[in-house]
Amino acid sequence: MAVSGSRQPLGIDALLEQVRAGLDRVEAGDAFEAVRRGEALLVDTRYAALRERDGLVPGALVIERNELEWRLDPTGSHRVPEATGHDLRIVLFCDEGYASSLAAESLRRLGLHRATDLVGGFQAWKSAGLPVTAAGTEG
Repeated sequence: MAVSGSRQPLGIDALLEQVRAGLDRVEAGDAFEAVRRGEALLVDTRYAALRERDGLVPGALVIERNELEWRLDPTGSHRVPEATGHDLRIVLFCDEGYASSLAAESLRRLGLHRATDLVGGFQAWKSAGLPVTAAGTEG
C-alpha cells in the first residue's frame, strides 16, 4: 500500500525532460552573440580533465559544478564578482549539455530566474566553429 503523498521515482530521463521544459535553452551561436553583446555570462561547469582535454571557451567563467551555487548566488558570501544580481542572464555549459540543464534548474531555485544552458554543451560550441583555446592559455 502506497503512503499518502508519496510519488513514484521520476527517473533521470523524465527529470531532465521536465527541467528542460522550463528552460529557455540557448544554441551555441546565440550564446556567442549574447556574450559578445554583454547580455549573458557564459559559465563553464566542466571538470578540469575535460577542460585540459578539449580546451576552453575564451571569456567563459570557469566554475566547476560542485561550487556553482555558492559562486553564483548574488547574496552568498562566496560569490564571484560577476554574480551581480538575480536578474543576471547566465548560460551554463558542461561537456554535452546534460548536467548543465540540471545545474540551471538549481540556480533558478536560488532566484536566478534567467539561468539556462547551452544546447549540446561544449561539444556543440566546438562543432559550430566558435572560439576555443587550449587549456593553460589566456583567452
